[in-house]
Amino acid sequence: MSHDWTLVALVLIPLVGSILVFSLKEAQAKLAKQISLAVSLIVVVYTAVVGFRFDTGPNAARFQFQGSWTWIRAFGVHLAFGVDGIALVLVGMSVLLVPAVILASWNSLDSRAGSEEAPTPTGHRRSVKNYFALLLLLEFFMIGVFTATDVFLFYVFFEAMLVPMYFIIGIFGGPRRQYAAMKFFLYSLIGGLLMLASVIGLYVTTGSRSFAITDLIGRVPDTATQKWLFLGFFIACAINAPLVPFHTWLPDAGAEAPAGGAALLVGVLDKVGTFGFLRYCLPLFPAASRWFAPTVLILSVIGILYAAFLAIGQRDMKRLVAYTSVAHFGFIGLGIFAFTTQGGTGAVLYMVNHGLSTGALFIVVGLLIARGKSRNVDDYGGAAKVTPILAGLFLLAGLSALALPGMSTFVSEFLVLVGTFTRHKGLAILATTGIILAAIYVLYLYQRTFQGAVSEKVLKFRDLNAREILSVAPLLALIVFLGVYPKPVLDIINPAIKDTLTNVHQTDPAPTLGTAVGGVK
Repeated sequence: MSHDWTLVALVLIPLVGSILVFSLKEAQAKLAKQISLAVSLIVVVYTAVVGFRFDTGPNAARFQFQGSWTWIRAFGVHLAFGVDGIALVLVGMSVLLVPAVILASWNSLDSRAGSEEAPTPTGHRRSVKNYFALLLLLEFFMIGVFTATDVFLFYVFFEAMLVPMYFIIGIFGGPRRQYAAMKFFLYSLIGGLLMLASVIGLYVTTGSRSFAITDLIGRVPDTATQKWLFLGFFIACAINAPLVPFHTWLPDAGAEAPAGGAALLVGVLDKVGTFGFLRYCLPLFPAASRWFAPTVLILSVIGILYAAFLAIGQRDMKRLVAYTSVAHFGFIGLGIFAFTTQGGTGAVLYMVNHGLSTGALFIVVGLLIARGKSRNVDDYGGAAKVTPILAGLFLLAGLSALALPGMSTFVSEFLVLVGTFTRHKGLAILATTGIILAAIYVLYLYQRTFQGAVSEKVLKFRDLNAREILSVAPLLALIVFLGVYPKPVLDIINPAIKDTLTNVHQTDPAPTLGTAVGGVK
């Protein structure tokens, strides 16, 4: 049993910071912000150190920095942590978003002038220090869910991360925050219960007396049993992702959550679902994964087109961004269940890029709403002439969302479509139309809010200050960098994807040569 403390320390740093911020007095709001930012930056630096130490060589172990300690001996449950390339890049994306959200939310609760929403009807002042403590607590659960290598421990983190997000939406969100928070929680809770049933089924059917992922792979040989257990994990992850038709909670939660909370909800928490497809559904239930793959692929394409059309029709900016995410998750599902190296690698890179891109887009949308006190697209116009920096960052975030060449999102979308085309040409062609629709809803949003005649309300806007620029500029800079040079991230992801395809007993299709001139192949 390994006792490497590397990942345990990474998981515990935000937890300790959260407890410290919770213990402060209400009057110490500024100190709460400073501690939260400092802790989140420490986590970023620590994660970077772990990333540089990660071995991508041909003989490297799949799971690295593994540490395991007995938790519930009678059932073989362990506090077990480890990362492969998939988990590592998702942890990196998650910890980068947290300080960005903290900076963007710095004054969002201090006064009506700095808030994107009006105060509560009773005039009750929302707790600043509790909001930032909840962000750190959420970071603790996010890191834990990606690094857990014990299936039961994964389930615990999967369920526990709902709690801080429920309070972030329900206390600090918009006018319909309580409805949105309850809908989010109930959907996710139902999915979690289905996952728990499958976790118990794994324990009973495998007889392994262990919940370690490495001990369970290949232990469910019966195809019928695999199908039932697969469904429990898949539906839970599909709700969390969310994949059409399990998506209906996201537009409400994304719209009513504060902008920072929405950035983490859509940027990170939703990735736990697609991560669960790769980490658990495919390796544990390979036969069932292959059997259900055509259905998932069709649902993914439907999600790309359906959500894109709904996004085009939205007038609420935050709901529009939420619907774009549903479409993007369709691309991720397509890449995962295409069962090709290019598709899988593209899907994981898409998770990272979508987190950075949508996180940045939610932040800049929140900064605009904080100035105009409205989420309605039609209430704005000509803002680029008054707030050119905000307009520029908004445009960059929007272009990354539509996967413009030169942005990292283009690389991931290209890999997904190429990887899918090698097995499912028709579905790949249909999915490609989603790129056109993405250009429509993103450019429509930018044109209606930042171009045209300057409205009287917009004339009073102030441009971004240094703190607000710093909250989003590094994310956009990283998107551009990875769009030009994605190799470092791809080198980390590729070995884990190849291992996953091996678990599913799939290989890339053999290349075929078309008919040449004269009929010679």
